[in-house]
Amino acid sequence: MHVMIATDGSLDTQKMSALAASLTADSGHVTVFSVVEVPRQMLTEMRHAATDATAAAAGELEPEYRRTQAIVDPVTHWDGDDAVILRYVNRIVATRTADLIAELDEAGVEYTVVGVEGENAARSVLAAAAEYQPDVLCLGTHGMGRFEGMLGSLSTKIARLAPCSVLLVR
Repeated sequence: MHVMIATDGSLDTQKMSALAASLTADSGHVTVFSVVEVPRQMLTEMRHAATDATAAAAGELEPEYRRTQAIVDPVTHWDGDDAVILRYVNRIVATRTADLIAELDEAGVEYTVVGVEGENAARSVLAAAAEYQPDVLCLGTHGMGRFEGMLGSLSTKIARLAPCSVLLVR
């Protein structure tokens, strides 16, 4: 059985890993999935820093952040964006999933970790469920979303629209 666990870092990792272990038994696989929202203001500030000759001259910027082509405003994309976003997403996903991964390792569960950058967590989780085609999608019921309770919970939206069975874990 293929189980996908979508997490924002707020899951009860012991409970979730025990459920995943029982669902996957000896021949299953778990995909641990997390969506990271990248603050667009951060990119604007980084672009400004990258065009600041004093910061570059002082060695405060890593090479991939520096802009070597002619300065043209407004900057819409530069090669450093991809490197910065990837590093940020990887760091956040590693932090969010560390405890769950430790529990899955201890339980002997085979897993893969997938992290993506996205502006809409529900849409990203649903797209991942369609792409990876798990037998069951596991979600926590109490996430860290800013508008949870005001606009309807993320887990409720996903449970209504998911292309597979959904298991909500308290």
